[in-house]
Amino acid sequence: MLAASFFISGCGYHFASSGDALPQSAETIYVARFGNQTRVTGINDEFMRYIKDEIAVHRRLKVVDSPETADLELSGDVRLTSSVPTNFNSALEPTQYTTSMVVSATLRDLHAKKTIWSTHNVSAGEHAPIVPQTTVTTTPTFLQQNLRGNDIANLTDIQTAQSETSASRDVMMQRLAQNLYSEMAEGF
Repeated sequence: MLAASFFISGCGYHFASSGDALPQSAETIYVARFGNQTRVTGINDEFMRYIKDEIAVHRRLKVVDSPETADLELSGDVRLTSSVPTNFNSALEPTQYTTSMVVSATLRDLHAKKTIWSTHNVSAGEHAPIVPQTTVTTTPTFLQQNLRGNDIANLTDIQTAQSETSASRDVMMQRLAQNLYSEMAEGF
């Protein structure tokens, strides 16, 4: 057992929340306003709330409101967002969409004045049923909503689409923020 613990500790594997790739002296981070290269107005601002929340959850860095008080600066762009119908009924009407988003990001050490990490392709996606008949009420995405299984049958297609699209977008952005933080904190 002792030998196994030495082997595991020496293999270089560690968890993203540890932030091993971040400078040891860094305590604060400023998240600059991400650019938006899509046609979806405000998606960059919406995503910034998720990334700030993700950074705060890990408690490795404190998010600050100005670059003057920060050790690190995270900046980037929302490069792509898409929503594509993926399932259809017998009349070829969409019953499910797949939404995805891609961001690029750069992490700079403001004291050393150098880039310590960058990526051009962090992504996440999620499926969204848009009619009650295709909604699976036992999925984690559905269970996190404020709906019960019996409620979904009473919704119109428009209400279902709005509810499920909003929930899947929330999950997608959370997952994208998690992916971005993991890559940034581990230097991938």
